[in-house]
Amino acid sequence: MKQLYFDHAATSWPKPEPVKEAMLLALEQSGNPGRSGHSLSLGAARFIHKARHAISRFFNAPNPTQIVFTLNATDALNMAIKGMVRPGDHVVTTCLEHNSVLRPLYALQKAGKIQLTVLDLQDGTVQPEQFAAALRPETALVVTTHASNVTGALIDVEAVSEICHSHGIKLLLDCAQTGGLLPIDVQKLKLSAMACSGHKGLLGPQGTGVLYVHPEVELAFWREGGTGSISHELQQPDFMPDRLEAGTPNTIGIAGLGAAVNYLNEVGLEQVRQKERALTERLRAGLLQVPGLTLYSPPNSLGVLSVNLEGYDSSELSVVLERRFGILTRPGLHCAPLAHRAIGTYPHGTTRISVGYSTTEEEVDAVIAAFMELT
Repeated sequence: MKQLYFDHAATSWPKPEPVKEAMLLALEQSGNPGRSGHSLSLGAARFIHKARHAISRFFNAPNPTQIVFTLNATDALNMAIKGMVRPGDHVVTTCLEHNSVLRPLYALQKAGKIQLTVLDLQDGTVQPEQFAAALRPETALVVTTHASNVTGALIDVEAVSEICHSHGIKLLLDCAQTGGLLPIDVQKLKLSAMACSGHKGLLGPQGTGVLYVHPEVELAFWREGGTGSISHELQQPDFMPDRLEAGTPNTIGIAGLGAAVNYLNEVGLEQVRQKERALTERLRAGLLQVPGLTLYSPPNSLGVLSVNLEGYDSSELSVVLERRFGILTRPGLHCAPLAHRAIGTYPHGTTRISVGYSTTEEEVDAVIAAFMELT
């Protein structure tokens, strides 16, 4: 039975051939970057240098040194949140957030270090005016997802950015679900920081992530250690990106991520977005015809449709879809419990069906037909 992959919100699959080729080349031709002057060490440094420049251009960062390579979006978000807040700060976030935002913030709140406001859903998403109404004199940071990993609901980050900028408040944007699918210009959006997964819409390998930090934002250290620079000093370097990149980097993964971004540039982000939108709307239209199916994703959601089908819990439905039809989905709470409370699906969750650039119309039609057969 052919497998039909509809779990792109978890990770993209399959990876483009240039990604595999770049990773194999890096595996064969790289040592430890910055740790020596021999050819393999210098080769590794070149892989990272090229990837950093490619990603900087992709997100229109003012300087490649403001791009920090991380383990994943969770690592980037923890680095940004814990590096920006100070005792007594008020932070605003939303109910749509992934646990990689919620858990650090709730831990800081529990420790008495911050005050926290979590915005509820309004018309399927969180509206800019809700952010404006939540601000206080002590508000120092707004953290928001660009798009929900549960419903695909988009937040108007342009409007939120203007609100934050006009009040002198830092804005951290979680682009785990939108990087590689939507144009993200960190300068135009006036972002203080932006966190992105490398292995989802960016089409890179797992174990890679990106953190952009505005030149005027200085994050407290997340980790300290070897950087291959100013090794005679006992303090962490204060310049970027070494300030935040301690330890041996994932050269092979970073090489693959750089190749993935170059691949997206060749394909064209607009083409990627148009295809993703068309596939999502085709899937939405078909699923809305399925008797007993509840769809929780609002119109114009980003590649993610969460559903429940009468007679099945979400886990059972995902198992049946794979065993009978070869369709791979994700059930449960998707590491976003407040989002599920907001849409009324807590604690049982939903079955999430997510498309990607490699998805075809024929595969979408097969999913619709499978649901019809189950009713």
